[in-house]
Amino acid sequence: MNRRFFAGRLARARAGLLAVGLMLSPFALGLEDAGSSVAQPNGAPIGFTEGKRPHEAATGFREGVVAVSHPLAAEVGARALAAGGNAIDAAAAIQFALNVVEPQLSGLGGGGFMMVHLAAEDRTLIIDSREKAPAAAAPDMFLGQPFANASTSGHSVGVPGTLAGVDLALRRWGTLTLADALAPAIRLAEEGFAINRFLAERTASVRVTFQPETRAVFRLPNGEPLPAGHWLVQPDLAKTFRLIAERGTRVFYEGDIAQRIVEAQQRTRLGAAGIGRMSLSDLASYDVDVRRPVEGHYRGYTVKSMPPPSSGGLSLIMMLKLLEPFPLGGGGENWGFGGGHTMHAMIEAMRLTYADRAVWMGDADHVPVPVRGLLSECFLATRRALIDLHSRMATPQAADPRPCDADSADAGASVALAPLDEEKGAHTTHFSVVDRSGNVVSYTTTIESTWGTGIMVPGYGFLLNNELTDFNFTPQYDAATGNPGANDVAPFKRPRSSMAPTIVFRDGEPLVAYGSPGGATIINVVLNTTLNLIDHGMDLQQAIDAPRLSVTSPAGAVSCEAGLPQTSLEHLAALGHPVLTEEGAPVCNASIGAVQAILIDLRTGLQFGGADKRREGTVLGLRRPPR
Repeated sequence: MNRRFFAGRLARARAGLLAVGLMLSPFALGLEDAGSSVAQPNGAPIGFTEGKRPHEAATGFREGVVAVSHPLAAEVGARALAAGGNAIDAAAAIQFALNVVEPQLSGLGGGGFMMVHLAAEDRTLIIDSREKAPAAAAPDMFLGQPFANASTSGHSVGVPGTLAGVDLALRRWGTLTLADALAPAIRLAEEGFAINRFLAERTASVRVTFQPETRAVFRLPNGEPLPAGHWLVQPDLAKTFRLIAERGTRVFYEGDIAQRIVEAQQRTRLGAAGIGRMSLSDLASYDVDVRRPVEGHYRGYTVKSMPPPSSGGLSLIMMLKLLEPFPLGGGGENWGFGGGHTMHAMIEAMRLTYADRAVWMGDADHVPVPVRGLLSECFLATRRALIDLHSRMATPQAADPRPCDADSADAGASVALAPLDEEKGAHTTHFSVVDRSGNVVSYTTTIESTWGTGIMVPGYGFLLNNELTDFNFTPQYDAATGNPGANDVAPFKRPRSSMAPTIVFRDGEPLVAYGSPGGATIINVVLNTTLNLIDHGMDLQQAIDAPRLSVTSPAGAVSCEAGLPQTSLEHLAALGHPVLTEEGAPVCNASIGAVQAILIDLRTGLQFGGADKRREGTVLGLRRPPR
């Protein structure tokens, strides 16, 4: 594609966008609003139930669809497609725009996992830009520290990877330059935008107040939180984007910005113990990994998701395999969506998986992860046997999958003990894209907690992550019990993640791509969505909107959303599951995750999107081919 032509066309499109105050104008350049999660009357057809027909009124597209958690970032991605870019180009532009409009969730100071399906090559890969521990990291660096203070001190900052990951994606598989992809974000940061209620509510967080640079941007002059509709301008962030557009990624990893990152992460709320350990050499040596997804099969569909260093894909597929023998979709009384047996089986599968996750999953570049064993029927059959439909199991310990793992040198060693649960951050963002050629991107990206550390790089306008708090605070390695310390801190190691960008395939063709934010709940949100599509025959929007259920520890505290049947909640409580109660009755009042998804109807080739009302999710599609 002629990049100069694209730049001129995009500049004209941006000028028109800014002329209406950055309001959504989805019909420009052939874009069409497929509806947001707030007001989308028609769900996209999923076709998972054999013979199920699409909704007659559902809107389908052929030239590309984006599903993003913020409408302005969605439009940036859709415009990239409309100007002739591919899914990778759109994803790059969306990520940079999200740094502007969702600065509390992701950006240059963080990392992520971009799952890409390349249609022409029939190849699916993961671009791993997860943050890394610096060379000076040590297993006991968080020992005994409260999460609130550790996560807002510089030693929790991992070497950021988002920029390197997006740059690699564009150079290998995109058609835009890095400067092209940055251009819409530069204008958004320079000219400003009206913040939505989600960002406004987050500016009330105490994390905004710890550092003067952060407070100056995200609080009013009188110290009050920003109100919804506040016009937010970020000149320092725009300057940073311009420097990168002009000089490339080296200015970030080796130049002026790198120096300021190192200085910023010296800030601490824990005294000397909280001072950041990152050096200039850590930034200069950061590298991106391209990985193969972890893969499993469920009821005739192929599920591809994120491998280690994330626990997301492995855990998702383990749960699906544990649940596959059960008639979740409707095998009589108490089955089907929201049925007492269905919810009980889901909870027990979650508890077992999180017990095994805590011990065996981590960065496979640094510690052996018994992937084959964890996904083997040899291992899972023993775990599934613990699920009794008529009683709640005692708190499960991790079991040892290595006897079932052909790659393990330690098969037959003693069973490891599950470590204590630790409170971790729970915010990130996810978006999905498909282009006219059938290339698909499912991208989860983060700075860990809301506002990351709360430390903004002075003069450069972006926040630093607290990703290293995803490591074990208390080292778990124990030769006597067989615990490998899979997620103990180590130099250059990536902390274990829960992110699970996922693509489901049918007969080798990509069918639906999705993911979610939510910390440890990500895995369960993706599980809920998968079961809704495959077992419960929901269309895409129904699968996203349906109330969710989550358990993220072996102890099994149940978190759930309003709308699940009261009789089923009472059934769970009677079995002994710890469900929240009010006036003696079990209740659900959580908000769990935010799925943004795209779908390709394999019968017609039409493309659809679904967005989550839990955030300001937006779907935009293209009907006319790009010019």
